[in-house]
Amino acid sequence: MLTTKRALGGVMVAPHHLAAQAGRDVLREGGNAAEAMVAAAAAIAVVYPHMNAIGGDGFWVLGAPGEEPVAIEACGTAAAAADVDYYRERGHDSIPTRGPLAALTVAGTVGGWGQAMNVARQWGGKLPLSRLLEDGQRHARDGVAVTRSQEQLTRQKLPELASVSGFADTFLDQGQVPVEGAILRQPQLAATLERIGRAGPEDFYRGELATAMAEDLARAGSPLTREDLAGYQARTLPPLSVRLRGSTLYNQPPPTQGMASLMILGLFDRLGVTDGEGFDHLHGLVEATKQAFLVRDQYCTDPAYMSEDPARFLSQSDLAERVQRIDRRSALPWPHPAQPGDTIWMGCIDREGRCASFIQSIYWEFGAGIVLPATGVLWQNRGISFSLDEAALHTLKPGRKPFHTLNPAMARFDDGRTMVYGTMGGEGQPQTQAAVFSRYALFNQPLQQAVTAPRWLLGRTWGEQSTSLKLEARFDPALVQQLRDAGHQVEVLGEDFSDTMGHAGAVVRHPNGLLEGAADPRSDGIVATL
Repeated sequence: MLTTKRALGGVMVAPHHLAAQAGRDVLREGGNAAEAMVAAAAAIAVVYPHMNAIGGDGFWVLGAPGEEPVAIEACGTAAAAADVDYYRERGHDSIPTRGPLAALTVAGTVGGWGQAMNVARQWGGKLPLSRLLEDGQRHARDGVAVTRSQEQLTRQKLPELASVSGFADTFLDQGQVPVEGAILRQPQLAATLERIGRAGPEDFYRGELATAMAEDLARAGSPLTREDLAGYQARTLPPLSVRLRGSTLYNQPPPTQGMASLMILGLFDRLGVTDGEGFDHLHGLVEATKQAFLVRDQYCTDPAYMSEDPARFLSQSDLAERVQRIDRRSALPWPHPAQPGDTIWMGCIDREGRCASFIQSIYWEFGAGIVLPATGVLWQNRGISFSLDEAALHTLKPGRKPFHTLNPAMARFDDGRTMVYGTMGGEGQPQTQAAVFSRYALFNQPLQQAVTAPRWLLGRTWGEQSTSLKLEARFDPALVQQLRDAGHQVEVLGEDFSDTMGHAGAVVRHPNGLLEGAADPRSDGIVATL
């Protein structure tokens, strides 16, 4: 059984052990949390390619003691050529989910690394980017062992990916699904990381890498051009926040669902539940989730197209009014569309208390499936969240940001503690954040127990759409029956620890400098400490 890890020199949590170690080693060399996270981001993009890549998007929340936290929005926009007519003229009523037409948004995450380096320098960081990308470069060049989840998801998704440009050459072994423990080498990606380290993130958008990627995207049939890459810029901006009893929580503003993550805990806090793990805890969070998702799905989109200020829904008055809509004994009927998405979350707090909560994604497993031959970059399919319906909330328009499930979280407690926490898992991200935070912060469970304990998910499972309330098999059957009696459509999964529930993690710093970390037994990750 995993236990909470404690240290004083720094803690790095990631869903793959090599990424956690890459970040920890930067801390050992005197790097700060932002520098460590850039190193981990490059490594995880290599060693966990079914979940993320440098051809995807990223989001950050960064904080230092005595300073207001900052958010980094590193999500790409739709190509200038990508509009409703572009797809309809090619015979499509919806955006294809795989292949070149699914690769319609700029990959933003590398631009986010550049913004994070700016923050790192403000914190006194001195390590060059070339050093931070060394581990990722080495793993891509020398190889990495294929994980169980990569083997399983390659096998599961192969029918829709096998014919996509570059996928088989990169992720299959002589045409076969690589088994767990097989060696995956990505030499072109190694060279790309080496060039980013030497020439800087700008090269990815406005240099030789941009030219090479644009040429490969055009040959594959993507609407993205070099001009689209050149016009991209990641942004640093204030995060959203919500006040709870005893703490303030921070998360990403739209186009992410960070607003919903904050709303869930803001609403649940007002229910006054005093004991964890019982009906009031689970039912209260599930019903708070429904209220938050109703708001999210009505309003949350590219901020340039939003009709409401997202901070309005986090105000004390709005939360107080909305919590009255929660029936404490009965479930709100929930035939509701689910938002898919798979990704990685990583967290770090260094010796000085500077912290990074980070999430990086290519949307679906292996994204669009396209691997660009000159650079080895796997491209995301985040743009498939756009709609070709002119009346939809997320109508496809050139230069528009797609809706994101990604949302890294951070909390500051009135007693001086700081916490970064998060998970992968699309629709499940805000729900798992609520489970982990409430267990630790509201019900005083040890940090690792808060991550390990059985979890639930209202909505999508990997690979299918579903609106049931899914529970891991470890829940007490009496509690399961209570939830059913209250009107929840409950589905008990066959596993004690299910990948359906995402790969979560958390790091906490206490006022005396003690650091605690927790990794998810559902993942391939660890807590790496100094």
